[in-house]
Order: sequence, then structure tokens, then C-alpha cells
Amino acid sequence: MRRMTLKLKLTLLYTFFMVLLTCAALAILFSLSSREILASVQAKLEHRVQESLDDLRLQDGELRLDLDFYSVTQDVYLSVYDESQYFLYGKVPYGFDLQPEISDGQLQRIKDRGREWYVYDISFRLSSDRTVYVRGVTSVTDAEESFRVTLRFALILLPMMVLATALIGYRFTRRTLLPVKKITWTVQKIRADADLSRRIGLTAPRRRTGKGALMDTEKKDEKMAESRDEIYALAETFDDMLSELEEVFNREKQFTSDVSHELRTPVSVILAQCDMLLDDESLSEQQKEGVCLIRKKAGGMADMISQLLFLSRADQGRQAAVMERLNLSELTEMVVEEQQILSEAEGRGIRVTSQIQPEVLAWADETFYIRILVNLISNARRFSYENGEVTVTLVSDGIQVKGTVVDHGTGIPPEALPHIWERFYCADPSRSGENHSGLGLSMVKWMVQAHGGSVSAESREGEGSRFTFCFPIDQKPQEV
Repeated sequence: MRRMTLKLKLTLLYTFFMVLLTCAALAILFSLSSREILASVQAKLEHRVQESLDDLRLQDGELRLDLDFYSVTQDVYLSVYDESQYFLYGKVPYGFDLQPEISDGQLQRIKDRGREWYVYDISFRLSSDRTVYVRGVTSVTDAEESFRVTLRFALILLPMMVLATALIGYRFTRRTLLPVKKITWTVQKIRADADLSRRIGLTAPRRRTGKGALMDTEKKDEKMAESRDEIYALAETFDDMLSELEEVFNREKQFTSDVSHELRTPVSVILAQCDMLLDDESLSEQQKEGVCLIRKKAGGMADMISQLLFLSRADQGRQAAVMERLNLSELTEMVVEEQQILSEAEGRGIRVTSQIQPEVLAWADETFYIRILVNLISNARRFSYENGEVTVTLVSDGIQVKGTVVDHGTGIPPEALPHIWERFYCADPSRSGENHSGLGLSMVKWMVQAHGGSVSAESREGEGSRFTFCFPIDQKPQEV
């Protein structure tokens, strides 16, 4: 199951808590609002009834009411009853058919056929011997219905609020994580291209153009640092780390180059002295065997130093590929014949065969191309069983050249396959041979990439390996 991205997780988390907070706030608000509405209805009813007492007066022994008494204000209906609870004047709301007993100064909540009413009675003494009761009636159901309309409207708006919250949260999270995306992209490009000169570049580089300018720059950096968040600080730290790593690797490359140059001369002297000693007839056979062993080891060191110098120049951009139009079919056939001769000299019975498409023309560096084939075929011969076979193929589809070197030997363990292109890596040192330095495949990879192509390997332990390289034929690659 595919894991959710951090952007989606943060959006969902943000939306969840915002919806939870909104729902909690609405629940509290509606709970308090329901109580407030009922309390407001009660207060309006009591106030209206008490206010209506000013509209009552006794004139010539009869009860007189102002016209304002009959008006329905704030949904409150007023009526007047005598001491025997007989209806005298006023209005009664439609649907209110009950005649509850008068309860002076008490608020009653009455249900009638699915509707609820507030009834408030208050006595009023017109004279020493006459008292009337003023009753106010208002609908609780109508007030609650208005609240329910508001509630339904809020419930309709809630999904829209959730969607808006999710969209805003997604955009906010996406914008916040853009630096993280750039950091990830930079790291992936560094891994793919092995280019430590890349930088994330979220912060402006520091410019050192003088003491005064440096102080101004440092002040600006301090102000910018205060406004940056943790991600920008991480990116800046990462850039600083890349700068330090690049410097360390550059020093390592320079050290490798310097050491290789320094070792080249003494190894050459050792080889020359060994050749001179081997020409001396006064040496015994045992002494000559010792000199031959020294010369063999020195020759292996010379080959390794040559490979190190090649890779060092390649790392420093000083190993240029000289591109020219070549007949790769003829070159491949020549290398195969040479490798067959070397295989026969070893006496292991290994055959080097070829399946080469004729007249394959492409832009290539002749020296590099020959070394690619020699390294791959010699490796295949080294790891083949006795009386085995190494097959070299070369084809072209008019767009690119594709070459393969296949053996049926010991193969490469699955855990070692991703590391075979690393320098000095040996999948099994006990089977690599005395003069195998672990630099050959690194050189092959660099030379194929110098042609604008790629190289890959497939292998099964105990069954053999297949190395495949390809590069374009009609477009001249840039010189490396």
C-alpha cells in the first residue's frame, strides 16, 4: 500500500483539527444560543406584559384600554381577565385554545397539539375593590423554529467550510513544503549525477568584497536569519555541508592525482631494473624467478597507477574524449580477435565469439571504445569457467549503438551488483585475481557516459553475467 505524502498528512491533520474545533465551537455556540433565545423570549414576554399595565385605566367605573394594548409587539399577545378568570379584552394567538389557570407572577410553559407556549400572568389593581389580570402569550415553537433554521443553515455551510479549510490547508502546506521538495530534488540530482557542486540555493550566497561590504552583508544575513524558518535554516546547513564535502572530495582527488604521479616514477624504475636483471646471465634460475615475481607485481602496480591517473583526470575534467566518426564493427572485431589470442595463451579453453552487425558507424573516441571492450571482455574471461564462452554483440537501430558482453561464469551476488561500479570494489576478492584493482568497471562507466550513453549489468550467481552499454550515433556528444 502506498504511503501518504507528508503534504497530504499535514493537510488532513490541519483539516481534522480545524473541523473538530469548528464543530466544538458551533456545538457550544448553539447550546448557549438555545438557552439565550429561550431566556430572551421569557424576558420579552415579561417586559411586554409589565409595560402593558400602563395602557390600563379605570374611567367612570369602567376599564379602558389604549390602542397600543391590542398591538402584537415582539410576538406577544395580550389579554385581560377579571378576578373570575373571565376573558374581557385583548388578543389570543391562533392555535392557542387552552385556558390555563391564572398564576400571578408565574411563567408557565404549556404544550398544545405539538406546539409550546409561554404564558405569563400578572395582577393589576385598578381600584381598592377591583383587580384584573393581564396575560401575555408568546410561541416557544416559533422562536425555536427560527433557531432550527439557523442550525440547518450552519450544517449546510459546514461541508463548504470543511472543503475550504482543506483547500486552504493544502495550499498552505504545499507552499510551506516547497523548500523541502527542492531539498529532495537537489539530493536526488546529486545522487544521480554525483555532482557535489549543486546547491539548494534557498538563501542568497554571501559575497565577500571587502571589510565594509562584508559587515553589511553579515548584518543583512542576521536580519534574514531572523525572518527565516527552520526549513530555510536546514537548507542553509545542507548547503554548507555540501561545500565542505565538495572541498574534502576535491582534496581527495588532488591527493590521488599527486600520489599517482609520485608513484609512477619509482614503479617505472623498478620495472626497468627488473628487465635489466633478467638480462643478466649470471643470475640463477631461482633469482630470476624472484625478479619475475617482482616485475609482475610492479607491472600490476603500474596498471593500477595508470587507471588512477585516468580517473583522476576524468574527475578534474582534464580527460577529454576525442570524438570522430568510426566504424565500430571493425574495431569490435579487432578487439574480439585480440582477446581470443590472449585467451588461448592462458590455456583455459575459453572462447571469445562475436555477433557484430556490419558497418555500424558512430561518433566515438577510439581509445575509449577499445578500452571499454577490453575491460568488459577481460572481466568476462576472468570470471568464466574453464572451456567456457564469452559472447560479444554489437547492433544499431539507426539511433544508438548497443553492445553486450555475456559470459556463463561465476556471476555476481545480488547484494554486490549495485556496487560493482564503485572504485576498488571487489565482489569476491578471493576470485578477482592478483592484478585486479577494482577500477576497470569504474572506468567503463565513465567512458560510456563520456559518449553520452549508459551501461548496465545483469547477473545470476553461478550462471554468468551480461553487461550492456549504449550511446547515440548521430549526435556528437559534448566533450567531457
